[in-house]
Amino acid sequence: MINYRICRNEDVRRRVLGHYDGMSSDHSAYVPNELLGRLVGFRLFSVQFVMDYVQLRFDGPMKDMPVLNCDVLPVVEMQTGLIAPGQVGYADALRGFIPGHVVATLEQTGHGLRIEFDKGAIVLHPDIEDVLPGPEIALLDGFEDRRWMCWRPGEVSFEDVV
Repeated sequence: MINYRICRNEDVRRRVLGHYDGMSSDHSAYVPNELLGRLVGFRLFSVQFVMDYVQLRFDGPMKDMPVLNCDVLPVVEMQTGLIAPGQVGYADALRGFIPGHVVATLEQTGHGLRIEFDKGAIVLHPDIEDVLPGPEIALLDGFEDRRWMCWRPGEVSFEDVV
């Protein structure tokens, strides 16, 4: 079993996993929301807090078992307002989406990543201060076809986070 937390660098992942999804460092072939959009219809079945990041695990009607590793903790958006990391009720709010199904996703510069459920949304659009000292915002993988995406400040969908 590969420890993805250690093998997060793209070059290392390519060597260790023996594949690459075809994206070059300039991301010219990348289509925002294409991969994240695959989560629509999937059920959030697990929220795992791991030291300084959180893992959102999904399952669905296919063999895919996507995992979104959030190196920057997301904000929870509810009808009553936003709940940020460190606020009272934050963990409960994230877990409250279990066993909800993803109804929509958005990946866009200026908005970051957004995963919508019936009860609210999980949003990743950090300020640059929230990203430091780590180089990554999030990583989505766990699809049967081995497609994955790693989001970093200043790159696709996070060009404004600099």
